[in-house]
Amino acid sequence: MSQEDSEYKITDTQAKFAVAVREGRKVSDVSWTPGRVLLSNRRLILAGNDGKRTVPLSKLERLGGRHDANQTVARVSNYVSFDLGEQVLLVAASDHESFERDVYRALLDQKTVMAKHPAIEGGVVQDTEWEQARVKIDDNGLNAALERGVFVKFDLDDISGLDAAKRTVNGGKKPVIEVSHTDDEGTSIETHVAGDPNRMRFVESWLRKGEERSSTNVDLSSRDREVLMALYSGVSPFEIPSFLGMEVDDVEETFERLVELEVVEEVRIRREVALNSRGRNIASEAMNEQ
Repeated sequence: MSQEDSEYKITDTQAKFAVAVREGRKVSDVSWTPGRVLLSNRRLILAGNDGKRTVPLSKLERLGGRHDANQTVARVSNYVSFDLGEQVLLVAASDHESFERDVYRALLDQKTVMAKHPAIEGGVVQDTEWEQARVKIDDNGLNAALERGVFVKFDLDDISGLDAAKRTVNGGKKPVIEVSHTDDEGTSIETHVAGDPNRMRFVESWLRKGEERSSTNVDLSSRDREVLMALYSGVSPFEIPSFLGMEVDDVEETFERLVELEVVEEVRIRREVALNSRGRNIASEAMNEQ
């Protein structure tokens, strides 16, 4: 029996949960119940003092979205919402990011999709065939092992755009996600992924987290932008103080803020930094506005 067929545990963690929608109606007096959450590749089990509730993952229609029915819910900054159609359950785990990633693992790990890679490379459309691929969630994004032995990494930090459409795949209409990302060499490529509509919904919502990360809507000061544009133009981090006529301490401070905003990443502790995908997008836009 393959791993996809057999049931296996993914996580067992402390959490609190609530019902936000019951029988198609929003619940106004939502309250949290503390307990344990057990998650396998087939089901979600919520165990509290008032008993146990089991949710087959096959009934899940979508994930995400806020359901802040009242202040009790709104005060919780992070939770996963499980939309089952007539019912919406909220789960706030002790480690939200880890739990959310585990939920996507439960839904997508070892599942098969169709992939066309690369569909576009360096702006040029490629004559690539659709082939089967097996997907796996990792800490930084999604990996796809293609039938011909090629391994594609969709690092969330390297996704710059996502388009969902219906396309003809091997003679039939299927939902297709067109993912713009960069490969290990920094080449801009587009990979197309297609498959079962339900499965593709979860692939899309996981990859959208990358698109959100690279969005350029970041609150930057004019000094932040100057430093970003200098890095984008190829100026070494060590030369930025003299290049921009700034004090070294001020540049260090700016680097720290840009690291916090996840626009640059620290290369080594001597404050060498390198632009990531999000930073390149912002710097490129700032250059165009000049």
